[in-house]
Formats: sequence, C-alpha cells, structure tokens
Amino acid sequence: MITGEIKSQVDKVWNAFWTGGISNPLEVIEQITYLLFLKRLDENQTRAENKANRTGRPVENPVFPAGMDEKGRSYQDFRWSKFKNFSRDEMYIVFAEHIFPFLRTGLVQLANGDESSYAQHMKDARFTIPNAGLLEKVVDIIDEIPMDERDTKGDLYEYMLGKIASAGTNGQFRTPRHIIDLMVKMTAPQPVEAICDPAAGTAGFLVQAGEYLRQNNPNLLTNAEQSRFFHHSQFHGYDFDSTMLRIGSMNMLLHGVENPDITYRDSLADLHGTEEEQYDVILANPPFAGSLDYENVAKDLLSLVKTKKTELLFLALFIRLLKPGGRAAVIVPDGVMFGSSTAHKALRKILVEDHKLDGVVKLPSGVFKPYAGVSTAILFFTKTNSGGTDNVWFYDVSSDGFSLDDKRTPLAVSDLDDVLSRWQLRTTTEGDRARTDRSFLVPKAEIAENGYDLSLNRYKEVEHEEVEFKTPTDILADLDVLEIEIARGLSALKGLLK
Repeated sequence: MITGEIKSQVDKVWNAFWTGGISNPLEVIEQITYLLFLKRLDENQTRAENKANRTGRPVENPVFPAGMDEKGRSYQDFRWSKFKNFSRDEMYIVFAEHIFPFLRTGLVQLANGDESSYAQHMKDARFTIPNAGLLEKVVDIIDEIPMDERDTKGDLYEYMLGKIASAGTNGQFRTPRHIIDLMVKMTAPQPVEAICDPAAGTAGFLVQAGEYLRQNNPNLLTNAEQSRFFHHSQFHGYDFDSTMLRIGSMNMLLHGVENPDITYRDSLADLHGTEEEQYDVILANPPFAGSLDYENVAKDLLSLVKTKKTELLFLALFIRLLKPGGRAAVIVPDGVMFGSSTAHKALRKILVEDHKLDGVVKLPSGVFKPYAGVSTAILFFTKTNSGGTDNVWFYDVSSDGFSLDDKRTPLAVSDLDDVLSRWQLRTTTEGDRARTDRSFLVPKAEIAENGYDLSLNRYKEVEHEEVEFKTPTDILADLDVLEIEIARGLSALKGLLK
C-alpha cells in the first residue's frame, strides 16, 4: 500500500502535467508510462552490470549497448541515471531526437534479446511533453519516488490509473478495483490455469488475478517451470487501442509479471481459430458500445448467435475462447438479463441449456459512477458443451461499500464480503434461503418457463411490511383536540396583550 507521502508525490507529477499544458489523463498516463519504462530499463541494466562485475562475465543482453546511435549520440545517454543529470534543454533534445526513435525501432531487437511484450508496444511511442521545463520537473519528481518494492510500484501505477476520468467514452470505463477483486475471488484462478481478458484495457483483471495467485500460493514462483508459466504464458489480454496496450503492459510489469501476452486484437472482428478453447478462466468487463455491422463481426461469433449487439457478441466470444470446464465472470448490462430479442433469448438459453450458468450478481446502478450510471450484473458460468445448469444462484447487492452518487464516498457497510461467503455455500445451505432474502437459488426449469429471463426481480419476492393507520374518525377527533388547544392558546395570548 502506498503512503500518503507517495500519493502526494504522484499528485505533484499529475499537477505538473496539467499546469504544463497536457490535460488529457490518458496522454498523461502514457507519457508517465514511457518514463517509468525507461527507469526500469536502466535498473535492469544496472543489475546486469553488477552481476557481470561479480562473475567476471560480459553483461547479458544489454538494453543500452556500447557505441553511438545513427545521429552520433551515445546509447549510454539514454539511461535514466545519466540523462536525469543533464541540463533541461539537453535532456529534452535527447528525448525528442534520440530516445524515442530508439524506443520505436532499436528496442525491439535489443530488449532481453527477444521481442518482449513491452518492446512491441513501444513501436509507435509518441513523445508529447511540450517543453524542457516540464520534462525536467517530471523526471525530478519521479526520481524521488521510492519504487524498490513490487507492491509499491504496482499500487503507485494503480493510483495513477485511478485518475483516468475520461475513460468513459465509447462504452469503456474503468472497472472499480473492489468489483474486480470480488470477481477474481469468486472464480478462484489456479496456478496452472491460463487467464484471459479479451477487452483488457488497463489489464486490471489480469493484475488482480496475478495478485490472487501470489497471495494464495506462497510457493508459486519457487518452481522454475511454474514461474516461467506465470511470467510468460498465464496471462492474456487483448485490446485494439495501442495506448491501452502500453498502459496494460506496464501495469502488469509493475505488478511483477515479466512478459504477459498483451496483444493488439479486435476481439469481435478477428477470427478466433487459434484462440478457440484455449483459456481456463475469462474475466472481463467488455465495452457496451451499441451495435456493429454484420460485415465487421467475425463469422465464428455470428454462427453462435446472429446479432449486432456488442454485449451479446462478447458473451459468444467468451464461450468460444473457454476450454471445456473453463469458468467466466463477466460484467454485462442489465438488458442482457431480460432483453426480448431473438438473439437475447437464444444466448441466455445457450448459457442455461448448453453450459452451466452458475450465478447472477445484480449490482447497484451507481457502481460505475462517475463514468456511467448504467445498471449491470455479473454473470458466472462454466463452459461444458453438455449443459449442467441445475439451480442458478442470485444475489442482490445493495451496497458495494461506496455511495452511489458521482462522489463515490467510502461507506462503513458493504455487501461484497457477504456475496463471496454465500457464493461458497451455493451448493449447500444457500438452497434453504427464501426468495425474500438477499440471495437465493432458482431451479433451471423455472428459468426456462420464464423465457430464460435472468433478471433478479423476476424471481425475488418482496416482503411488504404491514402498517396500521388511524381511522378517519380518530383523525378528525385528533384535529378537534388540536383546534381546541389552538383556540385556548389564542385566548391566552389576547389576555396578555390587554
């Protein structure tokens, strides 16, 4: 957990950008990402050099090689420990004319001797810091922030990502971290499972899945094979926004995942032959961006359900990508639960009849404020290809621990711990709960009778409290008494004025 002092330092960085002329939060985080990346490259090379000095062997895969770039500048000047001591004007020239061309072209061949995920995303890196003064200021502030510990680096980046207030355009908005945490705990990823978010954004789900695995498997990284799988093969994220790919990759890197598969992909347009049935766990909050034209949708998704609705297409995609036995936790807009179109009904029927729909968690409509007031639910299902739905578990969340207005003020009460504890009992004692309770089970047959409607209100029973009111006669008698008291008071007042 980062301290108030570090948060204050981060706020200084943010304010420096704002006062320096960059007000787009995504652009700010992108430029900070480049600086953090350069700082890390220098730290890695320093460690490699120290190791070389101890062993007497050459430095392995130096990112900053000996010699000059094509414009005659030493590669060593590209290192954080070197350029931070340059004058502001010289530092700016090195960034604009040497470092960024190096990031775009030279790094792919040099970084660790292969094409790492991060180097790939630097291919179209843009340097937009407008002047030397702002660059010097930001480098100085970042240099003073202690980032030796993995937890600190990850939390610090998450704190920065929390400032992306404009990410609510085109149906994209940042998923609250406590909601992600709940979804990860409920799906409980295991050390040997491949985890995917096909609409990864800042990679929040993958980051939290990695943290969950570390916390619940203390020996996770002591086995060489397991460690290799964790760093190179366990986490997969797709997005078609190159800025988000860079940010997501950096988020994973700062949370200690060395080379995740964060890849450019239009998840709904590209065919999925190579990814089909590849993943054990899918965690996602896909954008609800309306409709697409049929010609822009992958044919293998349309073969499952013919629709233009992105939220339905994403659900079809998740079914495609999961291995048999794989689990998904997905945030969907409420309309998916009760939509009356042929596609809505068909997809809900597929989830219930062809696979195993495990649960529906209804979220309060303010969860995504201030970005959006959309009403949502979380669907939990297991791909089986052979059915298996017996009872579907429902939970009605009334508080996620924050106020449901734009301020999202922390509250003392939250249902989320209760959601997790009841979820773990859904095959035992949860079956005894009444429909008036916060959670309850609904048999598959009843859901089928209701046209596969999955809206919680369809099945929840509301218990009305009986209230007794006075009869009209009694109310009139009370009014008579009041009028007598008023008349008596007026008479007394007049007596005082004589």
